[in-house]
Amino acid sequence: MQKQQQAEQAVRNSERFLTAFHRIEQSMKDIIGTNDHLSFFKLVELSKRKNAIVRKYEEDLREYATLRNAIVHHQTSTEYAIAEPHDEIVLVLETIDEALAKPITVGQMFERDVSILQAKDTLRDALKLIRDKQFTQIPVYDGNVFVGLLTAVGIMFWLANHVEKEDISWEISVESTLQHEKKKENHLFVPRDMSIFEAEELFKDAIAKGRRLEALLISDEKGLVGIVTPLDLIEIEA
Repeated sequence: MQKQQQAEQAVRNSERFLTAFHRIEQSMKDIIGTNDHLSFFKLVELSKRKNAIVRKYEEDLREYATLRNAIVHHQTSTEYAIAEPHDEIVLVLETIDEALAKPITVGQMFERDVSILQAKDTLRDALKLIRDKQFTQIPVYDGNVFVGLLTAVGIMFWLANHVEKEDISWEISVESTLQHEKKKENHLFVPRDMSIFEAEELFKDAIAKGRRLEALLISDEKGLVGIVTPLDLIEIEA
């Protein structure tokens, strides 16, 4: 009886694996815009150029293609498959399928009211906001016009440049403090429908180019609707 139940479970795993595999094939065809018959490896190669999710799971997909070939080409009946995927393999493939079919967007994950500063606000205002909200990246506006991203690192550099002065004015404007940001290009504006995998790539690409990207600012026709920091993505993966 136990052996029979195990066999039935194995068959279910095979079926789940193949179902997810075929759905992923179709998703990759949709990504590159084709209905032509292409090998799975070719679909991976073409669709990864356009899709961050495929790029993230490329090696997994290539490995699972080999397993899929073993199941399909050596299957002698619906009750028997020569290679039976383990539960964790099926779950990973189904996760990839779900990610491609319904990608989680930065808007879904990180849309929220964003605390901002005005350019005329003071360094004292900025420090109070950092203290009270525990923020280390704060968008700065002049009215409705974005002028820069103030960071804790930028403030540190400002203080370092004024360390020899006997008294530091906490009433200096945020706009003046903003000029001391070591890297001005420390942010990017992104649409709310960007996938979290694309967001993750933007941070990694910046590091590869020797630049620290402090935040992604989510925007739409209404303006700023959310913010993503490197720490946000680390917490998701944890």
